[in-house]
Amino acid sequence: MKSETVLVINPGSTSTKLGLFNRDGEIFIENVDHSGTEISQMHSIKDQLPLRLEIINKIIRPWLEKYKLVAVVGRGGLLGPIESGVYIVNKDIMDITINCTYASHASNLGASIANGIAKEYNISAYIVDPVTVDEFIPEARISGIPDYERRSRLHALNINACVRKAAEKMGKEVKDLNFVVAHMGGGVSIAAIRGGRIIDCNDALMGMGPFSPERAGALPLEGLVKLALSGKYTFEDMARKLTKNSGVKGYLGTSNMLEVEQRIDKGDKKAELIFYAMAYQISKEIGAMATTLKGKVDGIILTGGQAHSKKLLTYFKKSVGFIADTIVFPGENELESLAAGGFMAVDKKTEIKIYKK
Repeated sequence: MKSETVLVINPGSTSTKLGLFNRDGEIFIENVDHSGTEISQMHSIKDQLPLRLEIINKIIRPWLEKYKLVAVVGRGGLLGPIESGVYIVNKDIMDITINCTYASHASNLGASIANGIAKEYNISAYIVDPVTVDEFIPEARISGIPDYERRSRLHALNINACVRKAAEKMGKEVKDLNFVVAHMGGGVSIAAIRGGRIIDCNDALMGMGPFSPERAGALPLEGLVKLALSGKYTFEDMARKLTKNSGVKGYLGTSNMLEVEQRIDKGDKKAELIFYAMAYQISKEIGAMATTLKGKVDGIILTGGQAHSKKLLTYFKKSVGFIADTIVFPGENELESLAAGGFMAVDKKTEIKIYKK
């Protein structure tokens, strides 16, 4: 059984992360840098597919000399609203993602790359918990303006994996537990989980919730409208500003939180203010999500790269510890989470879902 492995693939705009896992954990990890290569010059996601496949195949052939591949799992792309879970890659998934029907993002390559490799080895390809997982309760969709609804966009892959790990740690079933999960990376996702379903969350890309190392989060509307109508920005300029150059980076010129903490330790009062203002806003959102669960919270899960920060963990223990005990799973855990989903499918421990357009 230890020789049985799952290959996981997480395509990014400038790199492709690969991992080979058995049931005990990672065997090989590779981060393929595409910056400065032919791939980096291609604007079309679809055009990148053959080259990325060729590169991955060359890397994994030596890996598989000693190990049996039983499944391939790709990062789920932008599929539109979808239930959480493990989906077998089919034509509908590949058509929607590779043609960028909803939006263009490198993660859209995940399903097609996984399928291309799986075909060679005569096994199944899957995706797990794409970023567009949407299990909102009806009232969570109402935005306050009839023109558009609140959207579910979050780090669903790691959030759901952490919920399963927390339930296992507690010796209970996911369906019997409620959690508030804060995934804290370049963006921050804070979700209310009721019985394994994400019933509410902030829009972690360009919507609501706390500011993050790079993103603006919720903003005072009058100021935002004035900025948007100032004539200084196109829609693309505004989108870039709010998702890549705001938050901590906007105030301090860096999104590197380790650097920010070092500045605090050296007495930088502005860095200290912005750091704890972000922690303050994250705490408020955790509290808000606890109310959607009517205060019945079995644990607050803190995860993502920022969950390594002792300063943040100390702050959260004081600010939200009265709600429930905190459970810490630091790191993004994306490859590990994809592999866990793959083995759940192979071992028939979950329903394998079928996506239809």
